[in-house]
Amino acid sequence: MPHSNLEVADIFRRHGQAWRAANAQHLSRTQRRVMTAIEICRTAELGGHVERCEDCAHTRIAYNSCRNRHCPKCQWRAAEAWLEARRAELLPVPYFHVVFTLPAALRPIAYQNKDKVYGLLFKAAAETLTTIAADKKHLGANIGVTAVLHTWGQNLDHHPHVHCIVPGGGISTEGNRWVSCRPNFFLPVRVLSRLFRRLFLEGLKRLHVAGDLRFFSDLSELGDTAAFEEFLALQRRTEWVVYAKEPFAGPKQVLAYLARYTHRVAISNRRLVSLGDDHVHFRWQDYRANGRTKHKIMELTPGEFMRRFLLHVLPDRFHRIRHYGLFANSHRAQMLARCRELLKQTIDTQPTVENEEQQANAEPPPCPCCGGRMKIIETFERGRTPRSVRPSPEILDTS
Repeated sequence: MPHSNLEVADIFRRHGQAWRAANAQHLSRTQRRVMTAIEICRTAELGGHVERCEDCAHTRIAYNSCRNRHCPKCQWRAAEAWLEARRAELLPVPYFHVVFTLPAALRPIAYQNKDKVYGLLFKAAAETLTTIAADKKHLGANIGVTAVLHTWGQNLDHHPHVHCIVPGGGISTEGNRWVSCRPNFFLPVRVLSRLFRRLFLEGLKRLHVAGDLRFFSDLSELGDTAAFEEFLALQRRTEWVVYAKEPFAGPKQVLAYLARYTHRVAISNRRLVSLGDDHVHFRWQDYRANGRTKHKIMELTPGEFMRRFLLHVLPDRFHRIRHYGLFANSHRAQMLARCRELLKQTIDTQPTVENEEQQANAEPPPCPCCGGRMKIIETFERGRTPRSVRPSPEILDTS
């Protein structure tokens, strides 16, 4: 099915003003800022620059990006920079992918307490992996974990889960050798699930005792200690989902995966199909269709689409990519060097083709008319009109 040119920004621009007015009491300041940033991204509102071809004098305008981390058009540059840093950190071992999902009953609490509960989700998932891996009955090693938070499902509903990428082994607890996991098997999922459930519920109870959780609307009764204890007891009797996927084929697969997942937003523009006065159509994958993935088209009202999109706005300064164990920021360089020493890996310090290509990509895209070099001839501020442009110049869309 061909892609449309529709963008999330088009939905906000067409329906956002009226919807904001109707839902003023339910929108946070952060959600309003996200809407505004997406609406004005790559428009004259943010300023930009004018490029002209040195050969044929073709002229185009390139507007500035909003750089908001929730904007579908502004993540690829951030992802490229982050991935280049990770490229040098990959170890020559298999990598595994483990997903920790928050049960449905706890998701409303997470939404009303994003900063605290999402942080706890990260901590419980990472502690589960590092604790079980360190147990000599399983791996007996200290491991590294890179964790990425996603809060959405394919239909844009609230579905918090953490994707963890872990190397297939670690440094022995004695620190003197590399311990590899069994082929195609990292850690037992059932054991991970039980510990994850215990650690998360214990952490949630501590937050409640400390008065760090807020409860509104239908959840208000959980502010009472007895009611909250009863709620926790129910969650201890349910099975929690921890999903271990097949290992990656190699470091290049890991990087390709991270490129898709680390800087993803709730929905990409390419999934949008059509927009009308009373509907938004977008593609989604139904993983529950008779146990098989089924591609479908979902229809929502514009208001419901915007409401679901904004469910996934993160608190200011909240880090959605975190590193634990051997990869913790405080000692990552030292631990990676020790891993390579134990693995007897040599590090190639020569410039790579990728680096050379990235330097080339820093240049403006070539002229669409003759392929010549485009040169910036003017920059202009927010809300200003460029002085050097003839009528109807090409507008550059770098999304």
